[in-house]
Amino acid sequence: MTNRLAQSQSLYLRKHAENPIDWWPWCDQALTKAKQEDKPIFLSIGYSSCHWCTVMEGEAFSNRAIAQYMNENFVPIKVDREERPEIDSIYMQALQMMVGQGGWPLNIFLAPDDLVPFVGGTYFPLEPRYGRPGFLEVLQRVREFYYTERTRLQSLKLEIRNALVQSTNLPTADLTEDLLKKGLETSLGIIGRDNYGGPRFPMIPYSDLALHGIRFPELDSNNREVCSQRGLDLALGGIYDHVAGGFHRYTVDPTWTVPHFEKMLYDNGQIVEYLANLWSAGIQPPAFARAIAGTVDWLSREMTAPEGYFYAAQDADSFLTAAELEPEEGAFYVWRWTQLQQSLTPEEFLELQSQFLITQGGNFEGQIVLQRSSAEELNATVETALAKLFKVRYGSDPQHLTTFPPARDNQEAKTQIWPGRIPAVTDTKMIAAWNSLMISGLARAATVFQAPNYLDIAATAAQFILDNQWVAGRFQRVNYSGQPAIPAQSEDYALLIKALIDLHQGSLVGISQGSPEENSNQNSGQDSHQNSKLKPEYWLEAALRVQQEFDQYLWSEDTGGYYNTATDTGEELLVRERSYIDNATPAANGTAMGNLLRLFLLTEDLQYLDRAEQGLRAFGSVMQSSPQACPSLFAALDWYRNNTLVRTTPSQIAQLSSQYWPTVIFKSEFFKSDQMPETVVGLVCQGLKCKKPARDEGEMLAQLQESQTRA
Repeated sequence: MTNRLAQSQSLYLRKHAENPIDWWPWCDQALTKAKQEDKPIFLSIGYSSCHWCTVMEGEAFSNRAIAQYMNENFVPIKVDREERPEIDSIYMQALQMMVGQGGWPLNIFLAPDDLVPFVGGTYFPLEPRYGRPGFLEVLQRVREFYYTERTRLQSLKLEIRNALVQSTNLPTADLTEDLLKKGLETSLGIIGRDNYGGPRFPMIPYSDLALHGIRFPELDSNNREVCSQRGLDLALGGIYDHVAGGFHRYTVDPTWTVPHFEKMLYDNGQIVEYLANLWSAGIQPPAFARAIAGTVDWLSREMTAPEGYFYAAQDADSFLTAAELEPEEGAFYVWRWTQLQQSLTPEEFLELQSQFLITQGGNFEGQIVLQRSSAEELNATVETALAKLFKVRYGSDPQHLTTFPPARDNQEAKTQIWPGRIPAVTDTKMIAAWNSLMISGLARAATVFQAPNYLDIAATAAQFILDNQWVAGRFQRVNYSGQPAIPAQSEDYALLIKALIDLHQGSLVGISQGSPEENSNQNSGQDSHQNSKLKPEYWLEAALRVQQEFDQYLWSEDTGGYYNTATDTGEELLVRERSYIDNATPAANGTAMGNLLRLFLLTEDLQYLDRAEQGLRAFGSVMQSSPQACPSLFAALDWYRNNTLVRTTPSQIAQLSSQYWPTVIFKSEFFKSDQMPETVVGLVCQGLKCKKPARDEGEMLAQLQESQTRA
């Protein structure tokens, strides 16, 4: 018998539909029930491709004794963090206050009268192990504490509530050159710190800020090397799927060898943009271009809906055979020594061993995760070997397999006939923020590598969002099979605006590649989608519309910065946060402040500059005291102190934009004789002032370099 989660659109919630636990989604009815019955709320938050969430679902949440105790003594609520990141953010912060660290699954107990948490943890095993108590014991202790220790309970709740409220009250601070330097040096130190064990995460917001610093000679001389090494770790390590493209979530070891095998759209979008930026900075090992191209192939083949938007994620676990009861971590991706021998010719196997770190004993539970030993171009024999392994996995050659249908749940994965291995489940929902990260990555790679097909893929996804994600005039966060749902949050607005600006910049290069006749035929407003993909003004106008809605509903007039949720969502949460901490994705406010500065340059509207300054000052004290928490705010501060506008022709933009100018925005200007002398090639402006017109490419380049380091 299924519970009420069976009707949910969320894949994560539906995975718990057959649990004997009487789960509720987060809703007024569940919260009211808990309050009326004076039962503590057991809030469990996770996401569909989370491995330990899957483990706990199969163990503790499927146990009938636990379910009976839970149903009698608690109101259990399940939340998909990908749907409701604002709920996840509040209670993850609370958990970190309680125990010093967090993670998923996030399991936390709330008082029913005010939703203040008082006990929490992450994975709880069925029986005591790993130094953790069994889950039934946890439930029994929490129940006893709730009903018999009311004085201590109230004291603990008051402490946690006060801490959460205090975290939203931030004093302002000045936006100095020293503050920017502090942020750049902090992120460089975080990325370059390799003298410790443990997992390795992409940490792209930190890598991106560290890369900003390569243009400042007074910073660490190893800056360029550190940023390059992070790119090599990503492109060569087991975190990248060398057979079929796409990046896994992270590696469980410090050598970047064994991944946690889920593939998240948000990681792939950020990594593509970072590798493209490394390439534009002159760091150009062939492995970077291969990893980007392979990721775009994976995206097109497995992660793109027929309508053009991108799916959210692929699971870490998959079934070895249809007869298996539980999926196995990494089964779709790893290889046994004998499988490699049987699939390849002796020459191919030897060549593969020369380019990859392969041992007979394996590197993951007796099996092999492919990891490259060199960043040089792979020879034809190795590429042939990898293509054969692709065929083993997918049942078809890579050049012939342009579309691979998703397995939407475990049942579909087990019952459908697959020509190769049984694939991992794909979460096919569209998340606006994550799609936007991928759009930005594609737009940047399109510019750097002069690849119009990358831009076309990005534009199609952006057009889907613009056409389908507004309901009653308001932006929606997710889309389930054509149905938009859940009001957009600050990260959706901020990342979409960034993506639209990135498309504007990429489209400037697209114009330079077309014929004058093609460019002159692009009209405003009623363009076909194909033309709108090539017209920069279309994307800028869209960005300005979304920014207006963002400002109207989420901007904090009193304090500056953007709230996570809109003023009129009709739901009261424990606190109203303004997210500034970067995690696996960049924080909304860091991204938003950078957007405002770019829009100021493109429109010359001072309200954007004023708002960016107020927003950055609002988080100035956090930047001063905790620079390790907010690299994207420091990237925005770099834009604030070094923002540069270049007005020049499309042909000059095509050349300049493929280089690394982290705080430069381009505008296409066709200088007329009555406006500028014919000898002028461009105009470089620094915020509210412009330098003298550049009369040749060398002069414009010198002005641009000076402007990028004027802080």
